[in-house]
Amino acid sequence: MKKSDFFYDLPQELIAQTPATPRDSSRLLVMDRQTGALQHRTFRDILSYLQPEDCLILNDTRVLPARLYGIRKGTGAKVEFLLLRQISGDTWEALAGPGKKAKPGTRFVFGDKLQGEVLESLDNGNRIIRFMFEGSFFAILDEVGQLPLPHYITRELEDKERYQTVYANVLGSAAAPTAGLHFTPELLDAIREKGVRVGFVTLHVGLGTFRPVKTENIEEHHMHTEFYSVPEETAQIIRDTKDRGGRVIAVGTTCCRTLESVCQQTGSVQAHSDNTDIFIYPGYTFRCIDGLLTNFHLPESTLIMLVSAFCGYENTMHAYRVAVEEKYRFFSLGDAMLIL
Repeated sequence: MKKSDFFYDLPQELIAQTPATPRDSSRLLVMDRQTGALQHRTFRDILSYLQPEDCLILNDTRVLPARLYGIRKGTGAKVEFLLLRQISGDTWEALAGPGKKAKPGTRFVFGDKLQGEVLESLDNGNRIIRFMFEGSFFAILDEVGQLPLPHYITRELEDKERYQTVYANVLGSAAAPTAGLHFTPELLDAIREKGVRVGFVTLHVGLGTFRPVKTENIEEHHMHTEFYSVPEETAQIIRDTKDRGGRVIAVGTTCCRTLESVCQQTGSVQAHSDNTDIFIYPGYTFRCIDGLLTNFHLPESTLIMLVSAFCGYENTMHAYRVAVEEKYRFFSLGDAMLIL
């Protein structure tokens, strides 16, 4: 298939700039993936679509306040760094801009408690930077860093926690697993009380999730690599669900990619940790998930391609056209779609 097959027109005003308040008051488009039939609901209505035999799998990653603004020692030049991955305790790979001001050997100050030195410039333009600090790096990062909101969100959030899920636990993401932003503690309690089992996986979302597909033939696109982990408790919940004929419902494309990666790597759902660059597009055979909760994704993105693989290309593009007509809110802080 071609990248252009996944294009759709989206008015700028439908790109959500603020989250729904309360979280579960966002809209929910429900799709029957066998027929393509659609229903318009409110997110908290998700409870009526879940059965006691089902399980809900969520990504418990927590977004790092990974955007740092540094002042170069000696010149006072300002450079923005975006932390991508931790190489060791004090050494990180990061994006730097403007890169010409962040050459190897240059040092930067990030407030009173944090300094850094660029050690290396990689072939892809990223930088290796070593930080100098006293105390806890992550506590300092929480003070001086900013959340790396997607480029299409042009307003700062009044409450940083609104770009975290209520169950965010494991630090490491460059972006939020946004399908989970709609849940409240009370809604999760009601889901458990219905008998639905809730399990957690971890996938640290990389910035590659926002990188555009550049090849017209989508099969030539190479995915970024992300770390994931599936604990034994969650693997057992999924196996039990399958045994009793229930549905495994992934909350977000990150959970979907995690579970499908495990099955691809091990042949079944097992406790497992690894890196994945799985690319799911139409023609893919799903091995684990039976349902998917997801937000509305960018045109021509790998994420809309994944949704199309799960519920069918025609069903997907029709649902997106309807969502535009009905003025759903799109992208990270927008509304959700439940596909069963």
